[in-house]
Amino acid sequence: MEPSGRSESRPRVVTPARRRRQTEAERRRASRAAISSPSLPATLDGGVLTATAILTSIGVVMIYSTTAPLSMGHAVPPHFTRHLAAVLLATLCAAVTLRIPLQRVRQLARPFWIASIALLILTLVAGVEVNGAERWLAVPGTNFRFQPAEIAKLATVLVVASTLAGGRIERRNIQRTAVYTAIPAALLLQQPDLGNAGLVIALVGLLLFVAGAPLRRLLVPSAIAALGAAAFVAWNPYTRRRVTGFLDPWAHADDEGFQLVQSFVAFGRGGSLGVGVGDGRQKLGFLPEAHTDFILSGVAEELGLVGVLLVLGAFAALAVVGTRIARRSPDRFAALVAFGATSLLVVPAAVNAAVVMGLLPTTGFTLPFLSYGRTSLVICGIAVGLILRAASREAAPAKAPVARERSRGRATRRERVIA
Repeated sequence: MEPSGRSESRPRVVTPARRRRQTEAERRRASRAAISSPSLPATLDGGVLTATAILTSIGVVMIYSTTAPLSMGHAVPPHFTRHLAAVLLATLCAAVTLRIPLQRVRQLARPFWIASIALLILTLVAGVEVNGAERWLAVPGTNFRFQPAEIAKLATVLVVASTLAGGRIERRNIQRTAVYTAIPAALLLQQPDLGNAGLVIALVGLLLFVAGAPLRRLLVPSAIAALGAAAFVAWNPYTRRRVTGFLDPWAHADDEGFQLVQSFVAFGRGGSLGVGVGDGRQKLGFLPEAHTDFILSGVAEELGLVGVLLVLGAFAALAVVGTRIARRSPDRFAALVAFGATSLLVVPAAVNAAVVMGLLPTTGFTLPFLSYGRTSLVICGIAVGLILRAASREAAPAKAPVARERSRGRATRRERVIA
């Protein structure tokens, strides 16, 4: 039988490389649809919700315990009532943020940053001085005050993430990032607030690192920032006293080192299981700022080592989950936002824990979710909403590959985080 002259159709072979390309294309299409959709995500990350719930619950209990001695004439401490209201407001802000498409967040990043800079400038002009620093703005006609530095940190993270999300890290992007970082840092130093200025620089450095910026381009700015911090400490008496109390707290136990020494006493009294909720003594006028910067010392005294490990473990879990979300996100901006928002929560927590344990000088950082501070709580709520938005199943399918292989050159581990 002679051949008909027509070639028989062969089944199309799907090679592994073709399958990877198809999967990558599907992930990209799903990501673009998710970040531009105003609807709620189909699922919420359980790790983020669990860690946040644990930290917020401990914070509510400890705020009541540490502020009760400040309000002996009240059945319910006013600080506790205001803290509960802030928790509800933070929850509302998280829910609202969860509905905002990430594409819209990217569009609003620069205007939000400009507004935060305006608030920082206004703080220098009409700020309220507390503990030797002008870090607060008062709303006229009310008793409400807020801290623009908290807003500026989130705004800087978002605008830098938007700048670096364009693709390859170029000199122009790094220069723009430097401007977005230097302006709020300089304004914060004028308050003076070396801690938050350093935190802004650190957060931007982390974003640059995971975005794939060459290390050689980060070394010089890091060295300049370190030298600037040293010069600021040497020049500013307020900051210099804090460093002196850190270096030898026992020699200055009646002055600069008093707060740190009382923190050590709280840790010593707590032991492994603590003295019990409400039975702590350091909050009775011995430990300054027991409900704000040094609330972890109150946890150590009343809940013991177990309570401290629970708090630090929750933050560690949040760090792991947030980094996992960033790695799985197929959209570069979503990945940078997830990592930046996670760092905004975890880095201050690590610094705060180091401060109360005498490992770092006092910085004035609050402990996210636990410390009394309405501005901080609201910003934490927004950060959680951003992480949950990036973690939605539509934006980051659970079975999607962690990263794609680069077609040219060898991708470093930190480049693959958000590739």
